[in-house]
Amino acid sequence: MSQILLRNIKRVGNAGALLTHSSVASPLTVAAAVGISHQQLHTTPACCEIRKLARLRVVDNSDLGKRAMAEGRPPRCIHVYNKRGVGLIGDKVLVAIKGQMKKGILVGLKQKQRLKQPQFDSNNLVLIDDNGSPLGTRIHVPIPTVLRTILKEKTLAKGADYTKVLAIASRYV
Repeated sequence: MSQILLRNIKRVGNAGALLTHSSVASPLTVAAAVGISHQQLHTTPACCEIRKLARLRVVDNSDLGKRAMAEGRPPRCIHVYNKRGVGLIGDKVLVAIKGQMKKGILVGLKQKQRLKQPQFDSNNLVLIDDNGSPLGTRIHVPIPTVLRTILKEKTLAKGADYTKVLAIASRYV
């Protein structure tokens, strides 16, 4: 926290001499000492939400997903297909992976979840085709049981069939 504050102070001017690396002060006192308002000083923590440019982890055994994760270039979210613009479990997203645009379904998130929904250590994604069928044949991680009700509601008679994603899952949480 103090490193971020010192970095912001050094950007403002020569006021970096007011604080040393060993001293710790609150953001408001640092802002007052430097002479900047509280609105200019960014003190919020990093978001765990699925928004644009969020890194995701492919958890199925599709060839494209395996190659991207092995190279250390995970897919990044380009668009979230809902009204809020923030991805939740079961939402469809558009991702950029290996120079291609593919669609996927979010099956596990790091962000704070609703009651009785599990919170994962990473943002998990299953790659799908345009018609809703998954690119892989197996999902390596357990998926939440609430995903069954969410995806069955989104499956339409003439639209995409997301129940295939549920069929390739081997474990549920």
